[in-house]
Amino acid sequence: MTYTPSTQHTSVPAPRGVPERHLTAVRQATDVLFEVVGELDETAVRGASLLPGWTRGHVVTHLARNADALVNLLTWAKTGVEHQAYTSRTDRDADIEEGSRRLLQVIKADLDSACQRFDVACRDMPAHAWRSEVSAPKGAVIAASTVPVLRLREVWVHLVDLNTGVTFDDLPADFVVEFLDDAVEQFEGRVEPFTVEVALPDGTQRSWGLNGPPSRSSVSGSASAVLAWLTGRSDGTGVRGELPDLPDWV
Repeated sequence: MTYTPSTQHTSVPAPRGVPERHLTAVRQATDVLFEVVGELDETAVRGASLLPGWTRGHVVTHLARNADALVNLLTWAKTGVEHQAYTSRTDRDADIEEGSRRLLQVIKADLDSACQRFDVACRDMPAHAWRSEVSAPKGAVIAASTVPVLRLREVWVHLVDLNTGVTFDDLPADFVVEFLDDAVEQFEGRVEPFTVEVALPDGTQRSWGLNGPPSRSSVSGSASAVLAWLTGRSDGTGVRGELPDLPDWV
């Protein structure tokens, strides 16, 4: 199944330091998310996602809370007052667990409101605020201009997790390399050196050397197969070579 993001959004020039394509891509990914979630019924939302122990309701609720968490970071960047993404991991998990049990119409309304809050926060950011540094949910110090990219990754990866037919083949072609860059970076310093060779959607080839220059140990495959494996969404089906054991993707 192939999902085509809406192109109806009016092009609004992005503030300096934030690629307009990232903001537009987030809105288009959100269109796909609304389409997919809109097709769920009460039975489907209680069905298993690709994430162990999580239903689709958990995933949708997580995407709503992630939007709010990233709004917190934008507020921090805008005001200069520290505003962590989540008060704590325990509170985050409790909010997702509780939220996943609500009626479907409440889950959908929550997602819609959270996504709107994120879009408004992006549009209302002063240009200078995008250069401010904040702490990402995992603790790394990042520029606020990175926040839309975090949201883009979150939406697309969890669209796959919803297990409704969206796959990594549905990623916008012009963001595939960025997603691969990010996925590979997750394992820097965490695995033995190996090389990833990828066939991109446009027919070209790219390679990434993890933890050093290209090594004799290599794996290869299509972009979608490699992304699914690197992100822990597959056991490596479609990826060739001797696959190393990977730690959890973060």
